[in-house]
Amino acid sequence: MSWVLHGANLGRIWGEIRHMDWRWVAAAVGCDILVYVLQSLRWQLMLRPIEKVPFLYALQAIYVGLFTNEVLPLRAGEIIRCFLLSKSTEIPLSVTFASALIERIFDGIWLMGCFFAALHMGHMPRVLLNGGYVLGVLIVVVGLILAYAMYAKQQSLNLVFGISWPRWFNTLIEDLHLIGHSRYLYYAFIASGVYMFAQVLPIFMLIKANRLGVPFAASFTMMVLLRLSSVVPQAPGNLGSFQWVAARTLMMFGLASAHAKRFSLILWGVMTIPLILIGFVALALEGVSMTHLHRQATAAAKERNTTD
Repeated sequence: MSWVLHGANLGRIWGEIRHMDWRWVAAAVGCDILVYVLQSLRWQLMLRPIEKVPFLYALQAIYVGLFTNEVLPLRAGEIIRCFLLSKSTEIPLSVTFASALIERIFDGIWLMGCFFAALHMGHMPRVLLNGGYVLGVLIVVVGLILAYAMYAKQQSLNLVFGISWPRWFNTLIEDLHLIGHSRYLYYAFIASGVYMFAQVLPIFMLIKANRLGVPFAASFTMMVLLRLSSVVPQAPGNLGSFQWVAARTLMMFGLASAHAKRFSLILWGVMTIPLILIGFVALALEGVSMTHLHRQATAAAKERNTTD
């Protein structure tokens, strides 16, 4: 964060905010909200073989999870959203965890496709370039394991690995097997692509609102690098890394350093504050505090592993 603030000439940021085209800002906020509506629809598709999840249940769980990720470190919101959906429906906690894991694999596959496309659009910072290749290898390995778990029978797993699995793992494999044999899995994969590309729109629209004069490739590359950087657990709201990635991307496309740094702060505010507000409302509707919910979710996950 100190790199972003150094030389950013923050005294000019309020003038830039006042002169933004607020029609584009409103469109950016709307598209940012739409992104997570798409994520909710995808989650519904993923879980359709198990239970027809009400859309509002999935949406509320996702926004509470987003709110948690913005205020707590280590992406604790992923655990909480799975717990909330399990609590609101008849779906076992292991199934919601399994579906979230598949979502991440789908995201990773689409992200790697976007990453290799972005390689041809600009010179990426080496740390993110290396991170992309490492992520690609991990996605292939985990994806192959998950695919085998989905389509293989439990007996073949025991035969291949030659060990006796704990009951909680057997339950997880059964859940993955059920999801993997549904056509909705393929619909969810297509929805993941739409979800990934939709994340370019808020960035593009805010660039238009600020009249930065950089090509669309800058928006696309920034989305890829922001998603890539968010894979590693970090500070609440990705504060610091978000600004570094956004500013470095714009500098790759010729924007002056100080201007790029100021825009990274504006972009973070526009893309984060609405999610915090909606997430806060979703949490208030749940009727519990975030700390209490976090403790409940963690305890439920531990109890599941212990009892199974």
